[in-house]
This record gives sequence, C-alpha cells and structure tokens, in this order.
Amino acid sequence: MIRQIAPQFFTLDIPATLAYYEAQLGFQIVSTWQDPPIYAIVSRDHHAIHFRCAEPPTPNPDKYPDELLDAYINVEDADSLYAEYSSRGVEFTRELATTPWHTREFVVKDCDGRLLVFGANL
Repeated sequence: MIRQIAPQFFTLDIPATLAYYEAQLGFQIVSTWQDPPIYAIVSRDHHAIHFRCAEPPTPNPDKYPDELLDAYINVEDADSLYAEYSSRGVEFTRELATTPWHTREFVVKDCDGRLLVFGANL
C-alpha cells in the first residue's frame, strides 16, 4: 500500500531553495546531505519534498502561458493557506478561486520557477 509519494525537484542552489520553502511556504527542513548540501528534504504536515543539486531540465517557454504544473498539493483549507502565503509575500501565478471541477485552488511560482497548485476539495 502506498503511504506517500514525495517529488524530487532539481535545484542549483539548495540553501536558497531550503530558505524559500522554510520562510515562504512554511516547510521544515528534515535533513541535508554533505556540506555544501547536494540533497535535502523538507516536510510540512507529514508530507515531504526532496531536492537534489542538479541542473534542472530544459525550460519549456510555454510553461507559464499553458500553466504546465509541477505538483498538485491537496490541502484541507485552501483559503487559510492562501491567506498565510499572501502574508508572506509568496508569488502567485493564479489567485485563489473556485474551479469548475469543485475545488478551491491557487498556484504558487516557487523560487526556482516551479508551479505548485494548492487545492482543496469542496
């Protein structure tokens, strides 16, 4: 039985990425490997994201117009999380809204340009 799936994102600057996820998105640093770090894990509400120091894949120039998403994060209360992130100055590419597919969602553009959807079922 699958208990959790953790994405692995590539970044060239693990310390900066960890600082963003901790200060802006409220994740906690679980661990890092080596100094300077080449791998790290952050967690929030028992869900982890892994980061590996590596060149990201070739950028897709149509990513933002087409909103090609990197991760969908299901949350209990999208409105509260949106308010939290707004107070921290997080960059949104899509504001909080009710979708035709019966969710409340918003999209964050993280410090490395990834698009993260945070959504709650209605």
